[in-house]
Amino acid sequence: MKITRIAAYRVDLPLNEGSYRWSGGKSVDVFDSTIVRVETDAGIVGHGEVCPLGPFYLPAYAEGVRAGLAELGPHLLGEDPTQLDRLNRIMDAALKGHPYVKSGLDIACWDILGQAAGLPVCTLLGGRYGEGVTLYRAISQAEPDAMAESVAGYRGQGYRRFQLKVGGAPDLDVARIRAVAALLGPGEVLVADANTGWLMHEAARVVRGVGDVDVYIEQPCLGYQECLSIRRRTDHPFVLDESVDGLDMLLRGNADGAMDVVNLKLSKLGGLTKTRQARDLCVTLGVAMTLEDSWGGDIATAAIAHLAHSTPEEFRFTATDFNSYVTVSTAEGAPRRVDGRMAASTAPGLGITPRMDVLGAPKVDLS
Repeated sequence: MKITRIAAYRVDLPLNEGSYRWSGGKSVDVFDSTIVRVETDAGIVGHGEVCPLGPFYLPAYAEGVRAGLAELGPHLLGEDPTQLDRLNRIMDAALKGHPYVKSGLDIACWDILGQAAGLPVCTLLGGRYGEGVTLYRAISQAEPDAMAESVAGYRGQGYRRFQLKVGGAPDLDVARIRAVAALLGPGEVLVADANTGWLMHEAARVVRGVGDVDVYIEQPCLGYQECLSIRRRTDHPFVLDESVDGLDMLLRGNADGAMDVVNLKLSKLGGLTKTRQARDLCVTLGVAMTLEDSWGGDIATAAIAHLAHSTPEEFRFTATDFNSYVTVSTAEGAPRRVDGRMAASTAPGLGITPRMDVLGAPKVDLS
């Protein structure tokens, strides 16, 4: 089998809530997502998705996805899309870095591999564990009472895990955490995610200020060493996210005892192939995981579902159903939340069919 065409489509994904706000005054109203289509001479077509959280979160931006695909795509034409490790070596040789550019291509080729094998991607990634995957809901940054009200509303939709967007003024963040913690019942989980927003002295004040609260602390500071400093002065369970962008940092964090949970994002690591490597290493090391991506719609959610559903249940801290946050559906067959959980499709590949009327004309078209 050979790749005969690579196309990329831009789709705007408006948010149901109108906007999404996190640390440092950052916010997004409409996400710019890129749907990647890979066609083959066997007639099998695969799809992937890359959707950066704006240009100011990770080293990634939406136009960069499409520019990178135009640069990288010609190197993949004529290659066998089912040879995933070989394909990733070709991509890494042709384009240094820029893992987010490669992620959509890698996911699309897993979709092709699954269809060619007649198996869902989660089976190829290691098997299906359990009936579904537990989801969290991200709570956009707002005043304490408003965030508590949001949590109460999402509890009614079946969520039992909540990720508060903090990373602002320490006193206000302490109030946010306490306002939501006061509402939680047995079995519910609270994560305070600063998204690198605090300086060390601010993070130290917050963890001291919520010392009696059952809460996870996620990525309090920008740098790894700053996060490690905070980790060493709190007994709260600790999550690393932005600092862990490859196997080297995962191994370093584990050796330093820097985290109890790690957040693995598909586009941050370069797609399913490399995230699977990190996932399997976490299982070996005994580190629980949040399995997700920076953002996305139906196709990104399908890829997350397959990765998470193929992960042993005791190592799945949580995952994300991004397609429930946005107003536009880009594919049929994508996972849908049921009582705070979702399941990977049992159909071959990702199990999705893109809505070509929504995708429109390609922004990149290589053949």
